Amino acid sequence: MPDADLHDLPRYDPARSYDWNYRHAPDPVELDVPAVPGEWSFCGRKVDSPLGIPAGPLLNGRWVLYYASLGFDVLTYKTVRSRERACYPLPNLQPVECGPLRGGESDLPAIEQMRGSWAVSFGMPSKTPDVWRDDVQQTRDRLPAGKLLSVSVVGTVQEGWTIDQLADDYAQCARWAVEAGADVIETNFSCPNVATCDGQLYTQPQDAALVAQRVRAAIGQTPFVVKIGHVEQPQAAATLLDAVGPHVNALAMTNSVATTVVDSGGKRLFDGQQRGICGAATLQASLRQTRLFADLVAERKVDLELIGVGGAATAADVKAYLSAGATSVQLATAIMVNPAAGLEIRRAMNQAVAPASRR
Repeated sequence: MPDADLHDLPRYDPARSYDWNYRHAPDPVELDVPAVPGEWSFCGRKVDSPLGIPAGPLLNGRWVLYYASLGFDVLTYKTVRSRERACYPLPNLQPVECGPLRGGESDLPAIEQMRGSWAVSFGMPSKTPDVWRDDVQQTRDRLPAGKLLSVSVVGTVQEGWTIDQLADDYAQCARWAVEAGADVIETNFSCPNVATCDGQLYTQPQDAALVAQRVRAAIGQTPFVVKIGHVEQPQAAATLLDAVGPHVNALAMTNSVATTVVDSGGKRLFDGQQRGICGAATLQASLRQTRLFADLVAERKVDLELIGVGGAATAADVKAYLSAGATSVQLATAIMVNPAAGLEIRRAMNQAVAPASRR
């Protein structure tokens, strides 16, 4: 495919509903994918590059296969549940005007055109288990050799449930995903767009440890990643690492920076609830968090990898995450805006001096 055509690649349409985008997933494309020099792995499994996609852009198997053809090697199937859950109403992706975020900001102004960052408001929707389990199996069967399929799961808390019941729900989803062929399991312990504890487990280390332990028992030796939210304080980071570290292979960070959003008239959107801000505004915050956890991992001599997530869009951003201590980097906002971002990064890394091998 000529470079000129890369600008016309299909992409998620924020003006249309989640279900419309689910039904209108593009087909894989045929093109030359530049190699990335060096040796790379993800949770002990060899891959061709450090590039991946987190849960979010990959609504179903067709989206997974599409982005696999565009140069990504670890592809995370959007978060699934033990029961069906509808998506929040539009807007699901609301562009905002802001500079780098540190956490604690409020009332970011909504804008019409995307300028690098947006508020994300999906609410972790899910198809029924029979639908997503069948789709995961078909996707794994069709995914090219050398690609890893990660499946993101979340528990669905019910009124009156204990943490034990929520942990069992997480474990059930994880078990189903492994049975369907998932190479990696990711548990989503952070979603700023839901108010229940299933979206805030990373702030409750003891509960997070229980869920992680239960999931580990359910999936055996399958690589296990926990996605966490924004953590600034070293003590909070250390407590969380100590709690979940013994049970997992990697931590993925950062699942956005939460804040409120207002329209041009000053009215708060999303019923005044916080939404996670994703994109360029989160890059520096997530890099700082990666460095913080990398120092703690080294200090404690924990056998655990870090996955950099948040604001990466260029080869320089990827290298910054690798230098900060991540062993792999996942892109979401950048590839939704520019599906060719992975190809551009691979080309830049191919043309640069080959990086040192990474485990």
